[in-house]
Amino acid sequence: MNFTQINGISIAFRDEGDGTPILFIHGHPFNQSMWDPQVAALSWKYRVITFDLRGYGASEVPAVEATTLETMAADISALLDHLNIPKAIVAGLSMGGQIAMAFADLYPQRLSGLVLAATFPQADTEETVKLRRMTADRFIHQGSVLPGGEMLPKLIAPASLKKNPEIAIDVFTMIARTPPAGAAAALRGRAQRKDYTESLTRITVPTLIAIGTEDAYIAVDVANQMQQSIPNSRLEVFEGIGHLPNLEATDRFNAVLHDFLAGIPPS
Repeated sequence: MNFTQINGISIAFRDEGDGTPILFIHGHPFNQSMWDPQVAALSWKYRVITFDLRGYGASEVPAVEATTLETMAADISALLDHLNIPKAIVAGLSMGGQIAMAFADLYPQRLSGLVLAATFPQADTEETVKLRRMTADRFIHQGSVLPGGEMLPKLIAPASLKKNPEIAIDVFTMIARTPPAGAAAALRGRAQRKDYTESLTRITVPTLIAIGTEDAYIAVDVANQMQQSIPNSRLEVFEGIGHLPNLEATDRFNAVLHDFLAGIPPS
């Protein structure tokens, strides 16, 4: 694990392999270890960067009320600067996918490709904003285990849990180790985010969209709409898979990634 100061915060990251750079953004309430299977599958051919978002994993927890997607996108740009990478393929899952959308919106010149997994572009409804803020308060008052653990049945499809129960252990371990204050700040910031639906139409780089049919948070129809909005995009639907296709269907997810990445010219 490496550490560097990014925008006043200590950020933990890994930088493995060589070749075209691809940076992975984890979701909430996880850390960069959720991408371990992709690091193992890609780093022999590509330069793979993973990192813990500010407030998550081994990165520093900022003393702020809310951490916005724009702040996290700025951290990515600064991390790429630190690594002397002008442009990268950026991949994000769930909240990480929304951060990837923010990055594409703010720093399109730094993007050579985009992967949006188990995510959606719409802003939160008034009801969802209230729920996120209530959940943020629960993280502060109860810690990460209770509110985060309640997510587990919605994160992983029942068939995946039956086939490989170890997934639940790995995911719950990430959740339990998430700093409550960091998760709460990210939830409050996420509740403030803009709607990226229109921004998708301005994405010009090759884009891969991945969705599971058993995703409890996002309907396949939403992914279809994203694919129709982004000009140079393709959609991969994972039958019987939940909110974590990179962990539930690792072999297929990695194969799809390899195929997608092979079509992107080296930057």
